[in-house]
Amino acid sequence: MATGNMGMTETMEAQRLWNLTSYPLRRLFHSSSSASYAFRQTPRTLLIRSCSSSSSTATSSAAPDKGASRAAGRNRRNPSSSSTTSTSDRDAIRAIRLKKVEELRNKGLDPYAYGWNKTHSATQLQDIYRDLGNGEEVNSENDHVSVAGRIVARRAFGKLAFLTLRDDSGTIQLYCDKERLIGDQFEELKAHVDIGDILGARGAIKRTEKGELSVCVLSFAILTKSLLPLPDKYHGLTDIDKRYRQRYVDMIANPEVADVFRKRAKVVSEIRRTMDSLGFVEVETPVLQGAAGGAEARPFVTYHNSLGRDLYLRIATELHLKRMLVGGFEKVYEIGRIFRNEGISTRHNPEFTTIEMYEAYSDYQSMMSLAEKIVTQCALAVNGKLTIDYQGVEICLERPWRRETMHNLVKETAGIDFSDLGNDLEVAKKVTLSTLGKDLDNKDKATIQACQSVGHLLNEVFEIVVEPKLIQPTFVLDYPIEVSPLAKPHRRSTGLTERFELFICGRELGNAFSELTDPIDQRGRLEDQIRQHEKKRAKAASTNSDKKEGTENEDELYEVTLDDDFLTALEYGMPPASGMGLGIDRLVMLLTNSPSIRDVIAFPVLKVQQ
Repeated sequence: MATGNMGMTETMEAQRLWNLTSYPLRRLFHSSSSASYAFRQTPRTLLIRSCSSSSSTATSSAAPDKGASRAAGRNRRNPSSSSTTSTSDRDAIRAIRLKKVEELRNKGLDPYAYGWNKTHSATQLQDIYRDLGNGEEVNSENDHVSVAGRIVARRAFGKLAFLTLRDDSGTIQLYCDKERLIGDQFEELKAHVDIGDILGARGAIKRTEKGELSVCVLSFAILTKSLLPLPDKYHGLTDIDKRYRQRYVDMIANPEVADVFRKRAKVVSEIRRTMDSLGFVEVETPVLQGAAGGAEARPFVTYHNSLGRDLYLRIATELHLKRMLVGGFEKVYEIGRIFRNEGISTRHNPEFTTIEMYEAYSDYQSMMSLAEKIVTQCALAVNGKLTIDYQGVEICLERPWRRETMHNLVKETAGIDFSDLGNDLEVAKKVTLSTLGKDLDNKDKATIQACQSVGHLLNEVFEIVVEPKLIQPTFVLDYPIEVSPLAKPHRRSTGLTERFELFICGRELGNAFSELTDPIDQRGRLEDQIRQHEKKRAKAASTNSDKKEGTENEDELYEVTLDDDFLTALEYGMPPASGMGLGIDRLVMLLTNSPSIRDVIAFPVLKVQQ
């Protein structure tokens, strides 16, 4: 490896950059020099090797701790330091790092390696050497290790440098001693390694006098040279929008963010394990569909050139999974992405993940037991207990959960008994507004006035008054037939269906039916749903045409089509069945104490940055 001496100017610049690195990045650089790529020699990985001596150097292990304290002190004396770096500082840092890339390549070194032979993770080393005493070092061949990860902190004290390396499992310290490195290699380390670089390191294991387990570096290599600075160490990445928009930086700056996605993976794995153990078969259904069905939602529309037709991103997996039951499967499920062209909120994202499951020869009562099993198994897998904290509220997931009808909950919370109101819609609206009027805003009053049936009114009152108060797990049973076009009529109560929704923390987590299998009834309900939608669509279009600018009620302007093929499938015969959909994003929110759905989706949909 070419290791010629650096020019005096470059050496002084490198030393200055090393010493200033713990200051806020905005104060590091005020000018930049242009970087150009020179002729590239045959690339080799930057590998710095120690001399053959195996003796350890006696140093004060208190130094890293004192250095960290001094660095923290400097930041405390600069209260104006920001969690972000100004554009000019960022460009200056990038220019300097590009110059380092050029210098490495001029030496015949490759700053972007092809791989690294890693023997241990940081957490594995912490576990293997947990009994190693303070000040002890193990230096046998069997104790030589190889690690790799990103450098997230560094400190220099004369002839010693301490780097903190973070990998997928955790962190470990790299103990770099100038006496163990040949010639100017320690200076090379200081000149070319920056916070954010990805390094591979080999060496022995040592625990400092202060108890910090470290890899006593014998050789290292720059595996990836980072060109952009990480957020300030002491303030992190705090801009919420930027955290969502640049999730990769968010996970580097805030390691706990990555833990949410590890827990999400555990939830999905536990759901799949539970379903498979019960004999359900996982299937895949189309994302692009000729008709968007299985729910009432505005779809995304695209155009297929070869077919010469519009296609829709699915708004549910329901209708194709039911086709599987028609085809002879008795237990099926799908974990899949769903797309709805609707608003964005802390609970809604245009694309989200659900599991839908269908079981032949069962009804909605069995789906309640299955919902309890899935959620409790996931809670135990993620948190190891069934009592959890969500945003300061203690939630008890111990089974069984409360089961109550929508009628009774509305009567209990709102003081309105819809069983006594009959089918007179105007009387029902009058009673509702006189009972709740003082607690309703104008939007809620308008929504109530627009209800097309007593069933719609009952559901609206439930959503406004009852739903936010369902904090502990509750199954809400027996929905009006008007709002449940795919559910079987209730076997004992006229005008209702055998349907439940699961609520926890005031949010819907699941929705289930005794499935409608009568093809004639199903066709009539879907056609009626389309007629009702067309009325709202026409009204919305008329309202918008009267306005000079802007539109209202855009969610009503989309076209609803009838899935004739699904109705044809039902005519071949579908066995009695129950089905359920569970929102995986909302379940992960609950189990990770995340306030927003964007916190549990790695790359949420965001507005275009201005």
